[in-house]
Amino acid sequence: MPQTIRFHLDENVDPAISRGLRLRAIDVTTTPEVNLLTTSDQEQLDFALSENRVIFTQDRDFLRLHESGANHAGIVYYAKSSRSIGGIIRSLTLIWEVLEPEEIRGRVEFI
Repeated sequence: MPQTIRFHLDENVDPAISRGLRLRAIDVTTTPEVNLLTTSDQEQLDFALSENRVIFTQDRDFLRLHESGANHAGIVYYAKSSRSIGGIIRSLTLIWEVLEPEEIRGRVEFI
């Protein structure tokens, strides 16, 4: 049976995005919800990996962690103010619809 991607949204992501994804029945956690507000980016990445969740972020530090060889379940990156909330939700929904977790593991997708 195919698996679906589950997302973890870092602390700088607008809460409207998690609400929009949940309305589409997409499994999402957020940094505040799982009490990770004061943790490092590496700890966030470790949490997401332990939960098999793809990090969604605008924080370039996650790109640096990827480049340094950090193990992760996947990263989706967007440049701040580059897309509307609706556009972000559509892009994440498309990723959720077409990719399986093993296809994004260890990769970065730019939206």
